[in-house]
Amino acid sequence: METSQFQIPNPPYDIIILGASGFTGKYVVREALKFLNTPSSPLKTLALAGRSHEKLTKTLQWAAHPSSPPPDVSIIIADTTDPSSLVSLCNQTKLLLNCVGPYRIHGEPVVAACASSGCDYLDITGEPEFMEKMEAKYHEKAVETGSLIVSACGFDSIPAEMGVMFNTRQWVAPAVPNHVTAYVSLESDKKIVGNFATYESAVLGVGSMDTLQEWRRSRPRKPRPVIPGPPPPKGPIIEYQEKIGLRAVKLPSADAVVVRRTLVTLMENPCGLPGINESPEHIEKREAYWSSVKPAHFGVKIASKSLLGIYRIIGVGVFLGLLSKISFGRWLLLKFPSFFSFGWFRKTGPSEEEVSSASFKMWFVGYGFSDSNLASERNSKPDMQIITRVMGPEIGYVTTPISLIQCALIVLSQRENLPKGGVYTPGIVFGPDLQERLQENGVSFDLVSKTALRGPAAA
Repeated sequence: METSQFQIPNPPYDIIILGASGFTGKYVVREALKFLNTPSSPLKTLALAGRSHEKLTKTLQWAAHPSSPPPDVSIIIADTTDPSSLVSLCNQTKLLLNCVGPYRIHGEPVVAACASSGCDYLDITGEPEFMEKMEAKYHEKAVETGSLIVSACGFDSIPAEMGVMFNTRQWVAPAVPNHVTAYVSLESDKKIVGNFATYESAVLGVGSMDTLQEWRRSRPRKPRPVIPGPPPPKGPIIEYQEKIGLRAVKLPSADAVVVRRTLVTLMENPCGLPGINESPEHIEKREAYWSSVKPAHFGVKIASKSLLGIYRIIGVGVFLGLLSKISFGRWLLLKFPSFFSFGWFRKTGPSEEEVSSASFKMWFVGYGFSDSNLASERNSKPDMQIITRVMGPEIGYVTTPISLIQCALIVLSQRENLPKGGVYTPGIVFGPDLQERLQENGVSFDLVSKTALRGPAAA
């Protein structure tokens, strides 16, 4: 599927949203309409793409309600199984937002079309296998054509990336962090109901974990950042984090993988990634930002106030672990999502009321050393703790569209300040500019506490 090495000049659309009529896609459309043709917004032209003209039209009506649909938003028919339709999309837009998942099934043809044509690309996947394979397969081509390809621009993994960087920036020299753990707490006045596509991706991801590990072993090993002090201890299966009043268990999520990729890229580019034709002001801002971000071990845990909530989380994990490895087990998991997830996921998705009542908190508990010299001492243990917090609205249908659209607006308004092209993580591309935008749109970042530790630090 080779196309012209360079994108057609002045394409008719700033953004095309592919998969706009899907569960998450329609919320992305609603968020995009908030910024369409507003005075300070770079988003002037928008199109929706998918397989059904009727569904896309209904999506636009739903997203615009109670106003009338904007007359200048176009509807384009495209299908991820039709390469020519994807090439056509890339030739009509500056930036393609891909909301068609699971990405391991539907994502690669879209990335391939963008990488070949020079069109910029963002998505909201949380699938490590897809992201890592796209980087390995398309990075060089994207650099050549000037296609900026960035995955994980939704709740996976914007709050985690921006949150861990916010935490490490609080460690002012001579203090240094050693490890940061994110505790994800989902809250709601009503029942918490997740996106079925997220559940489906998790089922398929757990089922192919052995394949992913084998593929990783076959790849060249990248050097890892040097982190002061010893690796953190593993800790108990169920942890009680007293400072935030939550119990938690380890969450095998994309966040840790994405953060690690960002830190590796930062190690190779200590001042961040230079832009195509960067302004002096942005160079100064980028270098100041990245000089304050410090490497640390990073992990994610899902948290609950109650022990029963933790047991439910473990139960879902057991079902996924046991059944995802075999085809019949995957069929059962996908056929009866509500049963195997104890009601947390259902094919119909959440109601409007369930979405509006939900929110999240991510607590970042960092441990480190008050002086970097202490980290090199034998049997050294962290003597300092910094806790920060990221909070926002419902994760799948509100925070994810907010994050994606803010990344998109940065691409449109600051393209000259961003890398020419390549396959990257969102943190390394948008880090210096994104936190402020998120704060202006309902996602908050707070420093909770800085504490000197008298005894051994917890894991």
